[in-house]
Amino acid sequence: MLLFAAALLIIIGFVHSYLGEKYLLIRLFKRDNLPKLLGSDWFTKRVLRFAWHITTLAWWGFAAILYFLHSPSAQLKVDILLSIAWVFTCSGLVSLIVARGKHLSWLFFFAIACTCFMSV
Repeated sequence: MLLFAAALLIIIGFVHSYLGEKYLLIRLFKRDNLPKLLGSDWFTKRVLRFAWHITTLAWWGFAAILYFLHSPSAQLKVDILLSIAWVFTCSGLVSLIVARGKHLSWLFFFAIACTCFMSV
């Protein structure tokens, strides 16, 4: 059952990112009344985009945890901590690259990732 749930999380992640980009974000970004943060709507669009796709990364991280819980090994804690660390590493990279460092979430994402890596 856990493998089925993990597979659903992988699929829903792809669907969420693809359909969200195609039917929601692109249409939303065509509007001319988005809030102008830091002087323009560029930052607003970037933050909305990376926040949308980070949700998918989180779901894939949960899928990995469900996979490890399906057939737990002796190092279950390590497997889960590494899954969390990689999700937050990827989230930090997405935030840093997409928002060009202007959204400071990357600092916290990297701090969480480092804490998890060091705990292993």
